[in-house]
Amino acid sequence: MTVRLSRIQLALFFILLCPVNIIGLWRAVGSPLVMDPNSICRKAKRLAGKQAELCQTQPEIVSEVAKGARLGVRECQYQFRYRRWNCTSHNKYFGKILQQIRETAFVYAITAAGVTHAVTQACSMGDLLQCGCEATRNRAPPRPSSSSSSGDGVKWEWGGCGDDVEFGYEKSKQFMDAKRRRGKSDIRTLIDLHNNEAGRLAVKLYMRTECKCHGLSGSCTLRTCWKKMPHFREVGDRLLERFNGASKVMGGNDGKTLIPVGQNIKPPDKQDLIYSDESPDFCLANRKTGSLGTKGRMCNSTAMDISGCDLLCCERGYREETVVFEENCLCRFHWCCVVQCKKCMVRKELSICH
Repeated sequence: MTVRLSRIQLALFFILLCPVNIIGLWRAVGSPLVMDPNSICRKAKRLAGKQAELCQTQPEIVSEVAKGARLGVRECQYQFRYRRWNCTSHNKYFGKILQQIRETAFVYAITAAGVTHAVTQACSMGDLLQCGCEATRNRAPPRPSSSSSSGDGVKWEWGGCGDDVEFGYEKSKQFMDAKRRRGKSDIRTLIDLHNNEAGRLAVKLYMRTECKCHGLSGSCTLRTCWKKMPHFREVGDRLLERFNGASKVMGGNDGKTLIPVGQNIKPPDKQDLIYSDESPDFCLANRKTGSLGTKGRMCNSTAMDISGCDLLCCERGYREETVVFEENCLCRFHWCCVVQCKKCMVRKELSICH
């Protein structure tokens, strides 16, 4: 199923995500189908500092930043598809939902990760003039895999087109960590910046090594290796684990440090997600929090986890509905190159929250 992103969902992410000067940028993006960087920068009048500089001198990178944020939206919708809050909100109450709760931490992290991933990918694809493949001159040789012995005579070297994750990391940091006003928001700023960094590290610290053999008659006398980013679904899965184990923190007396709440709790590391407020239950529609509630959501009547009707419907009960729809079936491939399918009527039982 294809997820279509609305302006509401896209605006939600950047209003939750960033200082106010980036909101103008995302509103300028408008429809996700309109990604012309000149239009974005012309309409984004509230940008300042390094963000404004980037928009003026490297607008094509701004386009990749927007693509990365959209990537984060889609992944959030996937990871939270069975939860009471599933990455949607009332369009007029974006700023009220997800203040400094667990869900906010995930939103910040997945979007910072998405920007890192999208900019890095654009470098590897040759879509940006400012970057390209990763430089490997000063890197130690790759380690042989466990399946090959160190004495098999295979030579190793870096080659191919490795992903320049450092460039994507720096551009994400430059754009997402724009300086916010100091004062009452100091603790919130520290939390936001921490979760941004956790998202970027979920990409940067989990690069994988890919190799290709070279030699006559299928032999492997030389192995060329390069670094590739993890698939973004892996990034989302990893950040969801961090979400489930997120740490509650409070501000220190100096206004510059964060302290874990509770006794015998270790300080969160750089990859952990952190929050300061407890989440609402998101059961009912609430304009004050921006919650849409769970009325009308589909649930699994046989599941005992968060997708089950008891939890998702907040014990309000559910109704069974039967829907009939048409879908392709009995598909066959005909040379060359057509796939022909028949149309079948499918009946499906749905459980809908009251």
